[in-house]
Amino acid sequence: MKSRLLPLTLITIVSLSLGSCGYNKLVTYDEACTAQWAQVENAYQRRADLIPNIVATVKGEADFVKSTLVEVTEARASATQVKIDPSNMTDEDIKRFEDAQYSFGATISKLLSVVENYPDLAQVDGAFRDLRVELEGSENRISIERKKFIEAVQLYNTKRRTFPTNITASLFGFDRRPTFTSKPGAENAPEVNFEEKPKNDSLK
Repeated sequence: MKSRLLPLTLITIVSLSLGSCGYNKLVTYDEACTAQWAQVENAYQRRADLIPNIVATVKGEADFVKSTLVEVTEARASATQVKIDPSNMTDEDIKRFEDAQYSFGATISKLLSVVENYPDLAQVDGAFRDLRVELEGSENRISIERKKFIEAVQLYNTKRRTFPTNITASLFGFDRRPTFTSKPGAENAPEVNFEEKPKNDSLK
């Protein structure tokens, strides 16, 4: 009987020790970071899913903007090909992901600015307007989910550096998690000026 109780006693002691040293908290915060990264990807994917509809809506109406449509399509393809393992991401992975998404966002802004000023868009204006609203909503979601991810990573990284949890983190391989390094103004959703009309010769 004693031989059976000894392993159980050791397991109990080890479990309590790990709990008191923050192991369970580290696991919880680590999983929260992984889950929040999935939300970031979902937000970006929602934006990417809207682009084919926007392109299709204006494609036949705006011949002069064909080069911009090509840019958007290519940027979308590049952005959606960047895949990251959330359990093993690096600073380089985050930068690669962010650069691809930033380039994609820039081409979207360019497309919206050009198309909004296209004089013959009236016949498809309703469909385009609805898609634009959806796109703006996606940008807001991206901003929110990025912020939540940054907060989740900050909480995890702070916990793993705090004594005595830092000892547990070192023993069990809880490495620092990378996060977004925001560009100036990146905390805000991209703003597209739909009011300012270009000169007529710019549309020729």
